[in-house]
Amino acid sequence: MSKIVFFNIPAHGHTNPTLGVVRELTARGHQVWYWSYEVMRQKIEAAGAHFVPCDSYDAELRLTPRQAAQIGKDLALSTRVLVDTTLSLDEAVCREMERLQPDCIVADSMAVWGKAVARKLNIPFVSSTTTFAFNQHSAKVMRRSAGELLRMVLSMPRVNGEIKRLQRAGYPVKSVLDILQNDDDTHTVVYTSPEFQPCSDTFSDRYAFVGPSVRPAETEVVKTGEKLIYISMGTVNNDMLPLYRRCIAALRETPWQVILSVGSAVSPEQFGELPENVAVYPSVDQIAVLEQADVFLTHCGMNSVSEALWFGVPLVMLPQTAEQSGVAQRVAQLGAGVKLEKTDPASIRAALARVLHHPSYAGNAAAIGEGFHRCGGAKAAADKILQVCRA
Repeated sequence: MSKIVFFNIPAHGHTNPTLGVVRELTARGHQVWYWSYEVMRQKIEAAGAHFVPCDSYDAELRLTPRQAAQIGKDLALSTRVLVDTTLSLDEAVCREMERLQPDCIVADSMAVWGKAVARKLNIPFVSSTTTFAFNQHSAKVMRRSAGELLRMVLSMPRVNGEIKRLQRAGYPVKSVLDILQNDDDTHTVVYTSPEFQPCSDTFSDRYAFVGPSVRPAETEVVKTGEKLIYISMGTVNNDMLPLYRRCIAALRETPWQVILSVGSAVSPEQFGELPENVAVYPSVDQIAVLEQADVFLTHCGMNSVSEALWFGVPLVMLPQTAEQSGVAQRVAQLGAGVKLEKTDPASIRAALARVLHHPSYAGNAAAIGEGFHRCGGAKAAADKILQVCRA
C-alpha cells in the first residue's frame, strides 16, 4: 500500500479531473492525503482522501479585489503569490511530509508549492496538468501579444527577486521556469488526449496523456426545443450580466432551447421576464446539460471544453485569458468550433447558427471525443502515479 499526497489550488477545473484518480487509488487500497481548500473539502472527502485544509496559508486570499483581478495577467504578482504561499506552507508541509514519509507527491501544475517541497525533500513527484502540457513547441499555441511580452520583460527583475526568496529558504530553483513548467524528466499526468494536445509527439515518455476524467451526470435534463444551446462562462470570471443579456436578446425569437448558467455573481432575478425558450440558473449539472446540448457557448476553460468534446458537442468560444485563448485556438484548428469575435446579439446568433447548421463542427467534436474515450482515464493516471511510487 502506497501513501500519496496531492496538492491543489482552489479551482474546480483543476480539482475535478483529479477526483476520479483519487477514487481509483483509494479503491486499490492506497492512502491519499489531499491538501486543498475548504470549498473543495466535500468533494475531496467523497473521493476517499484525507482532506488537509490550507486556506490560512494562501497569499491570494489576502489580495485586494483589484490585485486578485490581475492574477494570471501580471507575472510578477502571480509569482509573488506563489512564492508567498509556498513559504507560508513551508514549515507545516515539510514537517508533515517528514512524518508521513509519502511514496509520492502529486501536485497541480499551478500548486507549485507541491513541486517545490518534493524537490526540497527529494520525494518522488508527479505533476498533475489539467491544461495543455507546456514546452517550447506547444507554447506556440499560447501566443502572447506584443504588449503582454513587453510587460513580461519589464516584470522580470521583480520575478527574479521572488525566486531568490525561494532559494534562501532552501528550494533548488534557478528561475521562474523551474516552477512554472516541467522538463522532459518530470513525470506528468495530462488530462487530455495525444490528439488534442498540441505537439504531443515532442514530449518525453514521462508524460502520460490519459484523457479527461468526466464524472457521471447527477440529474436529468429534458430537451424541449429543436436544438439545445448551453451558455456558461465558468465558475471564476463570470460577472458578465451585459453579455448574458445580449445572449438572451440574440436567442429570444429562435426555436432553440437555451440554458444559461450565470454563476453566483449574477442573480437570475436581474433578467426580469424571460422568453419562454430561455432558462437562467445560478448553476447547473453541466454534465447532464452537455449530454443533451447541440452547441456550447463557453469561456474555453480546459475542463469545460473537455467535457463538451467528450460528448461531441461543438463550441462557440469567448476566451477570457491567455490559457483559454490557447484552448480556443486548438479547438478552431481541429474544426470543432468557432471563436466569437464580437458579442453583439447579431454576432452571437450568427456564430451559434453557423455551428449548428454546418455538420462538420459536430463531426469534428465527436472525433475528438472518441480520442478522449480511447485514453485510459483515471485508471491510467493511477497507474502512472503508482509507477512513480515504485521507482
